[in-house]
Amino acid sequence: MTVLVFIGSLIGAMSIGMPIAFALLVCAMAIMLQMDNLNAQILAQKLIDGADSYPLMAIPFFLLAGELMNAGGLSRRIVNAAMCLFGHMRGGLGYVVIGTGVALASLSGSAIADTATLAVMLTPLMRQAGYRVDRSCGLMAATGIIAPIIPPSVGFILLGVTANLSITKLFLAGIFPGLMMGLALTIAWWWLCSRDDLVPMPKKSRAETWRVLRGAGWALVLPAIIVGGLKFGAFTPTEAGVVAAAYALVISVAVYRELSLAGLYAALLGAGKMTAVIMILVAASMVSAWLITVANVPMQVAALMQGLIQTPMLLMLVIVAVIFVVGMVLDFTPSILILVPVLMPVITLAGIDPIYFGVIFIMAAAIGMITPPVGAVLNTVCGVSRISMEQAVRGVLPFLFAEICVLLLLVLFPALVKVPAAWFH
Repeated sequence: MTVLVFIGSLIGAMSIGMPIAFALLVCAMAIMLQMDNLNAQILAQKLIDGADSYPLMAIPFFLLAGELMNAGGLSRRIVNAAMCLFGHMRGGLGYVVIGTGVALASLSGSAIADTATLAVMLTPLMRQAGYRVDRSCGLMAATGIIAPIIPPSVGFILLGVTANLSITKLFLAGIFPGLMMGLALTIAWWWLCSRDDLVPMPKKSRAETWRVLRGAGWALVLPAIIVGGLKFGAFTPTEAGVVAAAYALVISVAVYRELSLAGLYAALLGAGKMTAVIMILVAASMVSAWLITVANVPMQVAALMQGLIQTPMLLMLVIVAVIFVVGMVLDFTPSILILVPVLMPVITLAGIDPIYFGVIFIMAAAIGMITPPVGAVLNTVCGVSRISMEQAVRGVLPFLFAEICVLLLLVLFPALVKVPAAWFH
């Protein structure tokens, strides 16, 4: 009965247009009423406790780092470096999108921000070079969702806090799967380009290539600092966020000298707004998560899945399907905050490695961001590139298929996540 109350109240509140954060609070109150224990003081206290978490401090710093990199010229130099390396190849601008996307993913961790950056910088170039605009935008959207998988990742921070898992282990476990997604997109793009008559861009001279790469070197060093610092225990994920933001600020001001006071203000404001949205969602979700635990909802769900617990791979396939479907209609953050408290006890009962589950969860939720009917990342690329949703969906389909194949491969062969994660850790 409690499961039905939880699902019904949540869907009912969202269906009338209520913001998801408030829908989660309504869901919590419905569970309290069902338990005959409605207490406004408990709601207020748990709401405050939900946002009172040290690891969550990493989120505003990583978001600020991404904003500073866009305003301070780091992102543009990464695009220029990828242009020098891949632009002269057949379909080269597509490889530039993928290379730049992977590099940006290792810097910001925000799918929407990375996709917007790619679309702003590369859509005009790809239009001028004669690339199909729907396919180009589909590739940008599919590349943008690598951001939550390769560290630093806002998704892994939220999942780690919600499920009480090591954020450092999640970060390091996401490196290889994220690179696999980039490789899958490269193969898909190569196959599509082999059938198109695209004129390559002129190859840059060695001197110019070296000059551009040297200029982008300061930006490209940051991922190594973050991953190296986490691997060798030099700092925690929260401290890594501070390092990333401070590094981006210093390079933007002292080295590239492109960050003005107005740009700094805009970066702080943008990061603040995104942080506020995420934090109210986190706080509200922690209220419902606590009540879900008190009402024993996870055990009720586990009882419903009892037949699958004995076959972990089949259980993972079912869970991935659920996450994917939820991700089609909900944004990335609420998908994590709503589903993780319910699913984690089931995963524990089935004996599935929680870090492995975390990586698969984030990948499935990320892929949902480029899947209709909502597709937050698809909406972003449509808005920036000024194309219709129909065009974006048509263009993203081959890349969506490639990423789903990677996800299924990781479900069928968990060692592809666990072995590299053990090496990085």
